[in-house]
Amino acid sequence: MTVQTENEYEDLLGLWADLESGLGIILGNPGSTQEFEKRVWQYDRWMQGLLQRDTDVGLYLLFQLATNSSVGYSASHALVSAVLCHLISVELKLEQAERNSLVHAALTMNIAMTALQDQLAGQTEKPSVEQQEAIRTHTVQGALLLANIGVADQLWLDTISQHHDDSSDKGDLRVIEPAKRLARILRMVDRYAAMISPRKSREGRSASDSMRSFITNGPEKQDEVGQALVNVVGLCPPGTYVRLDNKEVAVVMRRSSKPNHPHVAIVFTEAGVLLNPPRLHRTANSSPKIQAALAASAVRVRLNHHLILQLGAYAAQHP
Repeated sequence: MTVQTENEYEDLLGLWADLESGLGIILGNPGSTQEFEKRVWQYDRWMQGLLQRDTDVGLYLLFQLATNSSVGYSASHALVSAVLCHLISVELKLEQAERNSLVHAALTMNIAMTALQDQLAGQTEKPSVEQQEAIRTHTVQGALLLANIGVADQLWLDTISQHHDDSSDKGDLRVIEPAKRLARILRMVDRYAAMISPRKSREGRSASDSMRSFITNGPEKQDEVGQALVNVVGLCPPGTYVRLDNKEVAVVMRRSSKPNHPHVAIVFTEAGVLLNPPRLHRTANSSPKIQAALAASAVRVRLNHHLILQLGAYAAQHP
């Protein structure tokens, strides 16, 4: 799908925002949502439909939404996590049933603390004792809540109840039991999505810094899940910002056939002057190269995103 006009951009952004908003409603009111499980399936199909139009455009819009605002954090975090879990499940060639349970768990993993999660995103002080207890128990409480409102998929429930249990880091991903396999994937995605999202108490980290923390540190080192995450979004995903080695600033538009060498739109000159229109650059083909990723907070100016996505469509059609 191409985005040729500002209206088309706004329409597509509106579809993603409507999906996020609808998800926020059922996460905030699960007990009063009729046929809750069926609604989750509907949002999953809606998400897949948007991604099938153009995965790079979907990622661009998602990362822009996730990194630029802490409003509605819980729903935004759930949607980003679900999209990443979907892409990883395809990359790892998970069975369809496991893919479904994983994505549905991603959409609902924090359902026992939806309001608290939004509150925490907006507060500057450390969590209180009561908040810490709610955080500690939300995995088990979330699985219980979902079971009580009719969710019958036990793998979905088990994945949620185990997604903060690091014992699933042990063993070969392919041979451990399904719930541990999905919990390992979900835990990494959960942490990655949280790192890139801003809160009142801190700004979001750059996507590449967040990714490198998984690749180089902790039990996830050399993990197949971490590699799959790099493969599906790259160190610098669409919608994130980078500084080039000539000091220009660009926004990543699309992944290319060469991992971690995306197509970018240069939006600021070396002197910090806004380029309008932005300029297409294929980092895989020529200099300048990407020097560093930037946090979204480094770019304060409103960009012409429809023009950027037009350049992305051109880059895809004229490799």
